[in-house]
Amino acid sequence: MTKCSVIKSPSFPSSGLRFVTSNYNSKHLSFPNPSLFLPIRFSLRSRRTLLPFRAAAAMESELKVSDTDNSRVISAMKLLFVEMGVGYDQHGQDITAAAMRACKDAISSNSIPAFRRGNIPGVSFDQMKLQIKLGVPGSLQQFLDIERVKSVFPYGTIVNVDIVDGGLICSSGVCVEEMGDKNDDCYIVNAAVYVGY
Repeated sequence: MTKCSVIKSPSFPSSGLRFVTSNYNSKHLSFPNPSLFLPIRFSLRSRRTLLPFRAAAAMESELKVSDTDNSRVISAMKLLFVEMGVGYDQHGQDITAAAMRACKDAISSNSIPAFRRGNIPGVSFDQMKLQIKLGVPGSLQQFLDIERVKSVFPYGTIVNVDIVDGGLICSSGVCVEEMGDKNDDCYIVNAAVYVGY
């Protein structure tokens, strides 16, 4: 019958790290050398110290990337926050419907009282600006009705709608002709809504 022993490591008096060993034959029983774990202990501590610096460097490089890639967003307004969503059209193969659902998904779980209540000094409600970025499969971009997509937003001035390659065409698993299906394609669109003034 196998017995298991639990041995507390002397190198970690307060950590509670334990080694579990099998006690088949006490002659061949060997314990891990606790000194092997010391470098891990110190490297974890040093990594904890370095994380803020790494995070700061990552944020800095991210800002450089967004300055280059989304310069229109940054230069056109003072950005407050970004809402993100996903929209699907499972039947009917309507990419505009998928884009509208993505935008609704992005804005439907948020409320923006700051503009209407005048909580941003010197900024009125009619100064609210929106920029929309949509990830749409390349082969379907020509069929996207931008005006229908814009109709999703109840207020705010839409400064720009940017269409990029993204989203997905996949199978819904079934073609339902009575729902307007020409095939079993499901269209998926990603949306990012930039809100500012």
